[in-house]
Amino acid sequence: MAVMISVSVSIDVPDMERGVRFYSEAFGFAKVVEPYPGVVVMRAGDATITLLEKREGSKPSPDTSDARRYERHWTPVHLDFHVDDMAAALDRALKAGARKEQFFEHPDHGSAAFCADPFGHGFCLLERK
Repeated sequence: MAVMISVSVSIDVPDMERGVRFYSEAFGFAKVVEPYPGVVVMRAGDATITLLEKREGSKPSPDTSDARRYERHWTPVHLDFHVDDMAAALDRALKAGARKEQFFEHPDHGSAAFCADPFGHGFCLLERK
């Protein structure tokens, strides 16, 4: 028996206005609903993200001593955005406030840009070929 699931992505941001602006300008997400203060659901095509406003220094869990920080940080999970036009997508992301950390050019298989959003979360732009 196949199990049908859907996956959504939630992203912590320290400032909701900046978060909405970045994901809108960089990737074309539009605000769909704000079900609660500090929670905004955004959509672009078939993709949905939820921005969660969380103060810097707040704990992600009562069972950890770790605290949220929004300078560049490492996490084992990141977003990949598959794009048709790498130059345009990278330019749009950088103008919205992203940082390009590495770029691998591969004309036959598509290039890849490893980046970070203004809140320290890593993401990749992967060129479709």
